[in-house]
Amino acid sequence: MKKLLLAGAVALFGLSNAQMTKGDWIISGNTGMGFNNINTNTKVNGTKYDETKVNSFSISPSVGYFVIDGLAVGIDLGFNTNTTKSDGSKVTLSTFSVMPTATYYFNTDSKFFPFVGAGIGYASTKTKFNISNSIADPLLWSGDTTTDGLAWKAKAGVTFMATQSLGINLGLSFDQFSNKETYSGIDYKTTRNTFGVNVGFSYFIKAKAQKSDK
Repeated sequence: MKKLLLAGAVALFGLSNAQMTKGDWIISGNTGMGFNNINTNTKVNGTKYDETKVNSFSISPSVGYFVIDGLAVGIDLGFNTNTTKSDGSKVTLSTFSVMPTATYYFNTDSKFFPFVGAGIGYASTKTKFNISNSIADPLLWSGDTTTDGLAWKAKAGVTFMATQSLGINLGLSFDQFSNKETYSGIDYKTTRNTFGVNVGFSYFIKAKAQKSDK
């Protein structure tokens, strides 16, 4: 019994001290919580107008390398899609982003590792229009447009180490996409802000030197 208790204590100690050291790699995948679906109806004197449905989904795989204990630098890929349906019309925004990032994990001598991070890079947004029942020229309200621009993000949360290699992430993130274009001498600037709750998993790969020491 004493040997079992000792083995359990050693395992728990190992979980709290075996991750996020210089030379390790981290592979993560996070998604927007809820895969949101929002329905909105408006009634005036009993008559329903402008029924609106909004569906959204996001996923952000990433890979990083710990340059020092606790600090990982790497690349985040992001994909977000948002579809709005209203009165027979449909608009879909799809955004793809690539960002170099840095994330710092705080060692609390437990299975919980709070983290903060930030990144800046490039994003491309494709907007697909299919507008019906409009008094406008249908040619102006049907088709695709693509805009490219600067994107940056900030994030914070906590990683719970379920095993020595597998962590469960829960956090908050803020993303901003900005674009500026000129048509017929007129400047058009677009800024899109996204705030969300994210859940996901991280897999930690130990450095070869540490593996050989075990």
